[in-house]
Amino acid sequence: MTELTWRQNAIDIASLFFAAVLCMAPSMFGFATDQPAASNAWLSGLAIAVVSLMALLKFAMWEEWINLALGLWVAVSPLVLGFAARDEAVWVHVVVGLIVAGLAAVALWWKAEPPHAAAH
Repeated sequence: MTELTWRQNAIDIASLFFAAVLCMAPSMFGFATDQPAASNAWLSGLAIAVVSLMALLKFAMWEEWINLALGLWVAVSPLVLGFAARDEAVWVHVVVGLIVAGLAAVALWWKAEPPHAAAH
C-alpha cells in the first residue's frame, strides 16, 4: 500500500467515524425529537458513511467531491432547514460538516498533488 493510499484510507475512515457521530448525535445531544435536525443528521450521516465505505473499497475522485458537498450541506443545513435555534443541533452539524468537508478537500488536494511529489 502506497503512502498516498494509506492517507486516503485514513481520511475515509475518519469520515466514516464522523458519519457515525452525526447519526448518533440526536440521541447523544438530545435533539432526537427535533424532526428536521434529527432526520438531517441521520440521513446525512448515512450518506457520508456510504460514500466513505465506497471510497475505502475503491478510491475515486467523485466520492471525495460528494463527501465535500455533503459536508458543506451538513454545515449549512441548520439555516436552510430552520433548526438554527437548537444550539446543540447547530454545533454538531456545523462542526461535523466542516470536518467532513475539510477531510474531503485534503483527499482531493493529495490526489491532485501527492504528498511525496513535493519532496522530490
